[in-house]
Amino acid sequence: MMDDDDDANRRAARAKKGSPFLNTAQAAHYLGLGERTLVEWRGEGVGPTPRRHGRFVRYHIDDLDAWSKGERSAFDPDHPQASEPRHV
Repeated sequence: MMDDDDDANRRAARAKKGSPFLNTAQAAHYLGLGERTLVEWRGEGVGPTPRRHGRFVRYHIDDLDAWSKGERSAFDPDHPQASEPRHV
């Protein structure tokens, strides 16, 4: 039987290969955070930059990597995508 973490890692790897956008659960797993933490941070205006695709919130893998390295932060006034989740 497949372990949940292995399955999530495989889904995130496929998403990165096929699409650079991850949903909240995939993004949280990729960062090693709880999904609820990422949702709460988004509501508080902190954490990696979220983007909106219609009614869906997605995180671009490059934004997750940059945020993790401390290069960018969501909602930073100097960040080109600051203030509101982007509509793509």
